[in-house]
Amino acid sequence: MKLFVTGVGTEVGKTVCSAILTKYFKADYWKPVQSGDLGFADTMKIKSWVGDEAICHPETYRLQLAASPHQSAAEEGILINLNDFKLPETQSNLIIEGAGGLMVPLSDEEFIIDLIEKLNLPVALVVRNYLGCINHTLLSLMILKQKNIKLEYLILNGNFPKDTERIICKNIQQKTKILKIPDLEKITKDNIESITKQLEKIENA
Repeated sequence: MKLFVTGVGTEVGKTVCSAILTKYFKADYWKPVQSGDLGFADTMKIKSWVGDEAICHPETYRLQLAASPHQSAAEEGILINLNDFKLPETQSNLIIEGAGGLMVPLSDEEFIIDLIEKLNLPVALVVRNYLGCINHTLLSLMILKQKNIKLEYLILNGNFPKDTERIICKNIQQKTKILKIPDLEKITKDNIESITKQLEKIENA
């Protein structure tokens, strides 16, 4: 199983959800592009939250500026090339975490969704409740459908008004599975472990 984790925008909890999925599926983790925060990059967060047993593959691009990858790369005189991205070789399940949302540019011509297409992966779409999340979610669902990319999981990260949840869930692809992740006051290894166990109980019910 290989799964690409993306979001309806930035700061919606992709890394937390990736940690939970990595733990749940006993998977390896790979962040193809890290833009900024190199001192505590997402790969380092996964190690911290999942544990030292988590196998994390090195990023293809590590960029200094905390900005869109195309801008971060330009600051360093780099042009991100889709052909540089190769799936890590592993016999394990693999969770791949994108940068921001589907239309985040990697270059002037190519976007995160193009990377998903190139790698030929199904998607887990992370949604968090905020004013505008319905619009952003439905636009994300629309482009996934247009590109014929399978939406394996819709992840509702945190609490949602019932009317918001209803309109989002009625627009997902037919076989998409819905995961609900509770709000976390503090992200710790123990909390990640607890949520993973809750998911296992739901799957086995």
